[in-house]
Amino acid sequence: MTKDIVLGSGKLYIAKLTDETFDLSTIAVAGNQVGLIQGGASLEYKPSTYEVKDDLCQVYKRFITSEEATLKSGILTWNLEALNKIIGNKNYTTTTAKNTLKLGGNGAREMEQFAVVFVHTKSDGKDIRVGIVGTNEAGLSLAFTADKETVVDAEFKAIGHDDNGTLVIIEEDLQTA
Repeated sequence: MTKDIVLGSGKLYIAKLTDETFDLSTIAVAGNQVGLIQGGASLEYKPSTYEVKDDLCQVYKRFITSEEATLKSGILTWNLEALNKIIGNKNYTTTTAKNTLKLGGNGAREMEQFAVVFVHTKSDGKDIRVGIVGTNEAGLSLAFTADKETVVDAEFKAIGHDDNGTLVIIEEDLQTA
């Protein structure tokens, strides 16, 4: 029996959510790639549970009371349009002369929701796609130093995006495209 070992990084795609449902393959296209990533990507899924049992341990049940999922990645090659997708603040403009991203202001406001898809291509050419609908939870930190590249850390917290409250979709190709 062959056991797969997943080794390596991948590509990160972010698109403004335009529909309640989304298909991971339609998000993972060149126009939605936010840049090349550094440090890979990670998915964290955490359920909160509640246990009920009697003193003699004859009745024992465990319930999931809530769930959360976060998709994180470091983006090495980025531009202001990519930063706007990461922070989702709706204050990005572009002209022939310059691109402008404004941060802060406007008080409390609803955050834009994005479809975020990470794609890892295995050594056999088959893809694993991890997708969420979410908003940025990490804010933004840009460090410009003489001896290190500027990497933007994206951290998206998943939002239930269908009638079942699905937080994460993970797809694995069974055949090479």
